[in-house]
Amino acid sequence: MALEWMPRDNEKKDHALHTDVHWGTEAPCVVYEKRPLTDPKGDVVNGLYVSWIRLNNPKQYNSYTTEMVKGVIAGFENASLDRSVVAVVFTGTGPYSFCTGGNTKEYSEFYSLRCDEYGQYMELFNHMVDAILACKKPVISRVNGMRVAGGQEIGMACDLAISSDLAIFGQAGPKHGSAPDGGSSDFLPWYLGIEDAMWNCVSCEMWSAYKMKAKTLISKVVPVLKVDGEWVRNPMIITDKYVDNGEVVYGEYKSGAKAKEARAFVKEHQPNADFELLDKEVDKIIWTFANLFPGCLIKSIDSIRAKKKFFWDYSKNYNRHWLAANMGGEAFLGFGAFNTKRITGQDTINFLNFRQDIAECKTWDMDMFANAMGTPKE
Repeated sequence: MALEWMPRDNEKKDHALHTDVHWGTEAPCVVYEKRPLTDPKGDVVNGLYVSWIRLNNPKQYNSYTTEMVKGVIAGFENASLDRSVVAVVFTGTGPYSFCTGGNTKEYSEFYSLRCDEYGQYMELFNHMVDAILACKKPVISRVNGMRVAGGQEIGMACDLAISSDLAIFGQAGPKHGSAPDGGSSDFLPWYLGIEDAMWNCVSCEMWSAYKMKAKTLISKVVPVLKVDGEWVRNPMIITDKYVDNGEVVYGEYKSGAKAKEARAFVKEHQPNADFELLDKEVDKIIWTFANLFPGCLIKSIDSIRAKKKFFWDYSKNYNRHWLAANMGGEAFLGFGAFNTKRITGQDTINFLNFRQDIAECKTWDMDMFANAMGTPKE
């Protein structure tokens, strides 16, 4: 070589930011794994990997605790800097939930009425979304179950979503004392039409995976119920017709006796959900990524992400301050009601009592809050 005389350092650098201190195996935790890349025949490709970041808190529907947020950040930042990693898969444990957002017990019992503490927590949450959006590897949301509230927000921060057809999608904030300002108010208008985005953001309705596929929120939906050797699509959802009496019904829930029968069927078989087809679709996408120029790939992805990031970056800091302040008022009530539903029998406040007290200019104090909250069952 013409420049052999130039001194060079050829020792590999370790760019990892984190050790494994924020990962674990026992719930609640985040599990971080590097799985070998495999080709379509299932053969291992030497030296290349896929990072799997798994929310592991199934008893609380994979809601993330403060420590789990740190685990997600560590996972995405290390995967981003790992030269052997081709892509990242973000998923949850079990057949029921990808993630239902922040841990309501932690929110209600510790963060409510501690506004500055929640502000610091929101710094971590914002960092988690930033870590997903900044990851220099493509990110797939493997939606193994319900993706709701903050779970919907971190899911939308990912680049592509492949979903179980038992999953539901939606927000919960306005019903439970918060606003979906952890990304949904920024991301939903990019995924959905503006009125669909508005209604999905504020109504707290839960929409099926098929409906979200039809409305372009996610890339693909696959069945996960395998009964007597046959794949069965979610029987609770209308998938065999598009229009009924002039109304679009594809992706909507069945009603009446058919719905009752379908719910019983799902309840029986969902514990044994089979994610074979879901994982095949994830593997297919990853294999496509692996056979592209990595620099061109991530430049293209970051160019698309930039449109989501624009509004996220614009709003995230002042949203952090509002969310912190809100922990002294409506969030105290909303998270408190949800957290005490086994005690009171109801998971929301009496909204009309609360609005009537506001209309009468009552002071926001514990007596006013008590008038809106449920009471312990005898």
